[in-house]
Amino acid sequence: MIDSALAWTNVRDDFRYATRSVHKNLGLFAFAALMIGLGIGACTAVFSVMSPLMLQPLPFDDPGRLVWIENVSEDEDSGLSAVTSRTSNLRDFRELIRSFEGLTGFVAFYDKYPMVLQPRGSGGEPERLGAVGVAVDFLDVLGVTPQIGRSFEAEEGLENGRDAVILAHDFWQRRYGADQGIVGAKIVLDGEPHEVVGVLPPSFDFASLFGPSTSVDLLRPFPINDDTDRYGNMLTMIGRLKPGASPAAAQADLDAVIASLKEADPDRWGLGAKVSGLQERVAAPHRSAFWLLAAASGVVMLIVCVNLSSLLLAQSARRTEEMAVRDALGAPRGRLVRQLLFESLLVSGAGAALGLGLALLAIRFVTGHPGIDIPLLTEATVDPAALALATALALVVGVLVGLMPALRLTRRGAGAFRGAARGASAGRGAGRLRAGLVVAEVALACVLVVFGGLLLRSFQHVMAVDLGFQPTSLTAWTIATERNFETYEDVKAYYEQLVGEVATVPGVEQVALIDAKPFGVNRSWGARLPGEERSIVTMHPHLVDSRYFDTMRIPLVAGRNFTPDDVRTGDGSTDAEQPSVMILNESAARAIFRGDDPLGRTIFVGRGEAQVVGVVGDVRHLSLEEGSGLQMYFPYTQVADFSTIELVVRSTLPEETLAPGVRAALARHDSTLPRRDAEALTAAIDRVISPRRFTLQLLGAFAAVALLLAALGIYGMLAVFVRERRREIGIRMTLGETPGEVVLRLLARSLALAGVGLALGSVASIAATRWAESLLYGVEATDPATFAAMAALLLAVALVAAALPAWRAARTDVARVLTVR
Repeated sequence: MIDSALAWTNVRDDFRYATRSVHKNLGLFAFAALMIGLGIGACTAVFSVMSPLMLQPLPFDDPGRLVWIENVSEDEDSGLSAVTSRTSNLRDFRELIRSFEGLTGFVAFYDKYPMVLQPRGSGGEPERLGAVGVAVDFLDVLGVTPQIGRSFEAEEGLENGRDAVILAHDFWQRRYGADQGIVGAKIVLDGEPHEVVGVLPPSFDFASLFGPSTSVDLLRPFPINDDTDRYGNMLTMIGRLKPGASPAAAQADLDAVIASLKEADPDRWGLGAKVSGLQERVAAPHRSAFWLLAAASGVVMLIVCVNLSSLLLAQSARRTEEMAVRDALGAPRGRLVRQLLFESLLVSGAGAALGLGLALLAIRFVTGHPGIDIPLLTEATVDPAALALATALALVVGVLVGLMPALRLTRRGAGAFRGAARGASAGRGAGRLRAGLVVAEVALACVLVVFGGLLLRSFQHVMAVDLGFQPTSLTAWTIATERNFETYEDVKAYYEQLVGEVATVPGVEQVALIDAKPFGVNRSWGARLPGEERSIVTMHPHLVDSRYFDTMRIPLVAGRNFTPDDVRTGDGSTDAEQPSVMILNESAARAIFRGDDPLGRTIFVGRGEAQVVGVVGDVRHLSLEEGSGLQMYFPYTQVADFSTIELVVRSTLPEETLAPGVRAALARHDSTLPRRDAEALTAAIDRVISPRRFTLQLLGAFAAVALLLAALGIYGMLAVFVRERRREIGIRMTLGETPGEVVLRLLARSLALAGVGLALGSVASIAATRWAESLLYGVEATDPATFAAMAALLLAVALVAAALPAWRAARTDVARVLTVR
């Protein structure tokens, strides 16, 4: 009992001693904790952000059996229509494919088909809701059970079935205060009552998984029948494999069935299927960026460990003498080891706590930023495994290096005291080790800096592309009306009156209409020339008004613009004096007519034909990295194929100043219109490039941290070198070496070490840059200019880091260092 109490007292005293020792050298240990915190925070934040999408299973029942089935197209620039399917494909695949336990789908173009929720009573404004049309078995196939209520029933999926909706969890909380009584109640959507039959669980956020740049408030049944089949390719299919079935087996079954269907109906179009794991498909666009960031955070952690080793190694030279004195006075070596262990644990624990705080801040910033377009990002929380692994690595390094004075004492006994008195710990071996650590730091930093430079140049190239229009000063409102128009003249009258109302708002310069603004929903239609029935060209259609090109600053290259007279007659037939017209972009005119004059020529599109009356400049509308593709424009008064339309307003006023006036104009025109769905076109561009910017910002932060740590490593190495060699420096200066020569010699030493690290890092960068090729645009992975610029930056940082110790060495008091022993 007494021995146990004594042992506990010794442990307590050793911990108190370690605490006093840390407090005595607070600056040193705080710096070590800061380094550890940076490394742990970086690793934990990156792996926590990527974990929901790439490391954890999707929030479904047995998600490994879920697959994504997309259409296949030879045209790589044909938009969403090329990878979606007709409802007849889903119907036939369900009947004929045996590898699936269930097969379902959702309308991929749901962003173009919102629903308008009318407020209860007389208060509030109408609200545009993101509504996704899904097959009635959608939740059942995914393995999602509503938190309250039920899934859709078969009757609700019929053409004229019961109107039912399932609310998203966030929308249920926001709009209805998590009232469970909403299930069974009726809400008015698009002027019709719909029964709320369920609420999705918080674990399933449709938008976060399938459309992170969109907002989804509810699910509604979508009929799978011949009527919806005429809409063309619009479904994304998801299947659940039978137990034991593989994606490869499902692909083989699909190939055989598709061949059979084509043989039975050679004229059937839109048949195709490519099977991939659901999680693999959702994560694919972001996989390269995430693994690059994971590797970068790992490199930062390695640099932290190297710098920590260098820092503690320098400290151990002084601690060895202390340990030798205490050993000579009779202190048990076990207690010496335990005290140093407690010191290492205190510093590592403080670093882990700081790292956890930094990770929490980083994750909160990322998940709270609405402009970052990455699936499941809102689900990110601190990943315990990543935090534990990074902390363990820092702890192991800290303990191993921190215990070196006691371990050295154990090996050498009393000789350590004599060695410490002579400064033996500062011998050539320790100096070479510190120099090697500096070389390693610079090499690792070089890799991160080169990758950061490549991404920066790539981002600059992306931002410098010619969009084909001028996005500044443009704001778009989504107009979702409940009205059913009987004639094209009614369509024109409604929207022309709307434009006229908005045009009177102070600050409004120009107003125009389009069915989907650039970088919004994309779709494609087939088109052909007369007499070339088999030669179908895939093109991107846009429905606009006569003011659109001027408002967007899209140049008219040839022919004429649309006019207000380009209107179809009420029954849908083409007026003989006013035929259907279209305008092509330059790429489409070149591709279709191969240098011939396109003006006046006829193109068949869908079930009709249109005459080319003009050619306009190319506009990037899918992404900044992709070209314009083949585009065709129609007057919205001749092809009323839209459920929502975008009102584009050009104004010199900022959006927050302009918006109240426009909202008031919309309310005057139609009180049932949602009025808060505004987005600046510059914000739309920011949303499109958000994954690229996200990767650049994180990698840039890692590169900056790596540079800082490398600079501190060089500074620390040279400072220790100067302190240990002050007598040598004094002797050299006595023998005639000038202060300037001292500075040059020390700077040359630092540059030599940095140069070796730079050479090693450059070789490693060249070997690793192939992993970043998919993330680059307009710049080669081995771009000489980037490598040269980053090398110059590293050498400059090395010079700055070495300047202060070199300057202090040049000011050495020769008389003092030669007389003090």
